[in-house]
Amino acid sequence: MKASKIFRNVMIFLFVVFIALFISQANGYYEYQEYKKVALTKEQIKEFESDVKAGKKIDLKDYVGNTKKDYGNTVSNVGLSVSKKIEKYFKKAMDLSFGALAQVVNEEK
Repeated sequence: MKASKIFRNVMIFLFVVFIALFISQANGYYEYQEYKKVALTKEQIKEFESDVKAGKKIDLKDYVGNTKKDYGNTVSNVGLSVSKKIEKYFKKAMDLSFGALAQVVNEEK
């Protein structure tokens, strides 16, 4: 396969992804997902208010669910560990480079 065909196929794929994201944004998919979160919050507020009127013992944890989601999977965990190792060695290389540069600059003075 020629490089121009590979490039063309990649560009077509990226264009299709862009169009799909643009259409989902234009149709309000993200806003709808945010609305669902707000609607759930309204239900929790109503439940809280009814419990206050009934004189029940109130604990915030009963009304607010776990909103933190874990998006981790094997691929992302491997990517994170590789990224941290690259960062570690890159930092060492930069420290050595700038240390050597500092010595050269100090010797010239």
